[in-house]
Amino acid sequence: MSFKVAFIGAGSIGFTRRLLSDLLTVPEFRDVEIAFTDINPDNLRMVTALCQRDIDANGLNIRIHATLDRREAFKDAKYVINSVRIGMLEAFETDVNIPLKYGVDQCVGDTLCAGGIMYGQRSAYAALEFCRDIEEVAAPGCILLNYSNPNAMVTWMCNKYSKVPTIGLCHGVQGGHAQIAHALGYRQEEIDIICAGINHMTWYISVKHNGEDLTGRILEAYENDPELSRCEKVRIDMLRRFGYYSTESNGHLSEYVPWYRKNEAELLNWIDLSDWHLGETGGYLRVCQEGRSWFETDFPNWMKEPPKRFVPEERSQEHGSYIIESLETGRIYRGHFNVMNNGTISNLPDECVVEVPGYVDANGVNIPRVGDLPLGPAACCMTNINVQKLAVEAAYRGDAQLLKQAMMLDPLTGAVCTPPQIWQMTDEMLVAGEKWLPQYTGEIARAKARLEEGRKNGTLLPTRDGYRGAARLHTKTVEEMQKDRAAATRNASEADKAKKD
Repeated sequence: MSFKVAFIGAGSIGFTRRLLSDLLTVPEFRDVEIAFTDINPDNLRMVTALCQRDIDANGLNIRIHATLDRREAFKDAKYVINSVRIGMLEAFETDVNIPLKYGVDQCVGDTLCAGGIMYGQRSAYAALEFCRDIEEVAAPGCILLNYSNPNAMVTWMCNKYSKVPTIGLCHGVQGGHAQIAHALGYRQEEIDIICAGINHMTWYISVKHNGEDLTGRILEAYENDPELSRCEKVRIDMLRRFGYYSTESNGHLSEYVPWYRKNEAELLNWIDLSDWHLGETGGYLRVCQEGRSWFETDFPNWMKEPPKRFVPEERSQEHGSYIIESLETGRIYRGHFNVMNNGTISNLPDECVVEVPGYVDANGVNIPRVGDLPLGPAACCMTNINVQKLAVEAAYRGDAQLLKQAMMLDPLTGAVCTPPQIWQMTDEMLVAGEKWLPQYTGEIARAKARLEEGRKNGTLLPTRDGYRGAARLHTKTVEEMQKDRAAATRNASEADKAKKD
């Protein structure tokens, strides 16, 4: 088979190398055309060199076409895989550190909460521009497979405001599936699940082994597991109170609800610092910074490591390659995908993006009807969907009023901040993100004027400048990471940075 796959944000070493090797494991794909594009020439060069070496070592006659021109990469592509981080780590720092001044203590800050909302202003708007290019130069019917966060906002924007069919993909369901199976004493493949909700707040509404429903046994299994009961306090408490286990890690989930991170003392009762994703302040930013520093410094040694083998036993659980394989070969694949609801979950709005079971074959991506979510989980999802809708519309229109309303309705931000604080914080975040927010040019000028006037007349609200949060850890230097090279390399190379060996 011969068709073209383009990767945008190809300088992302974890996703690009992982997804490419998954794709090229498929025997029929030995003649596909691959294009990489990124705005960072150094990252693009390094990732291309590493991936080309993998291809050569596996005996495939494929030459990666790497280009800084995304339209050139998209030309005639049948599939585009998006893993960009607009603003990269520089913008990510502002997503975490500015809200922290106002008491909004985030572990991740890339999906909801103040950081995720602002990230969405960059990512969703940029993705829409990608779609315009895809519409003009890619193959007819080109599908966008979106891995970029905030996944629901990006997928929502592309499907609503472009003609490019867009599927949001995430590994959260798979990670929780494996954890639940372990807690119940089974292997992952022995447990069948149905998961439904919204990205990063999807609920395991059915957990079965050989047809026996084990959903009601999950709470007891987690409470009796010494490690899980220590590490997953937020998820267990949500399970206890809402009746169903949720996909995301302890730290991630704690950002999407108003109860667990609203003050310093309380936050420390719900997190664990043995791993970043269990609740550490700015934990994901830290491991991303460490991973990028390590890759850029240690890259020559990566080229000396054994190349990846394109063999089935080393293929990951990331959905992307399986979707393409099913569409091209007709082999049936079942996964959980982010799509427009359109009645799939009957008690969530049709217009929102839901994460639900789907089946893929040569006829396309087929989404069965789930029906109603249990009322409690559905209500939790709605608090996030309302924020997502306002944030998407704000990003599309460049409307600071809608953006501030999204911030006010965000569960954690609203639990911590007053309306005047939210207004001032959002102005600060707009100004800090100026070079990545072209749709907000006029609004940013007005935000600058408001902040400057406040400084002059002494009416700016006080903030905790330099505050590091309730549970922030030291970002390791390259020299410190050299003490455990294997761990540093694993962190830099893994798409799922919460994944255990």
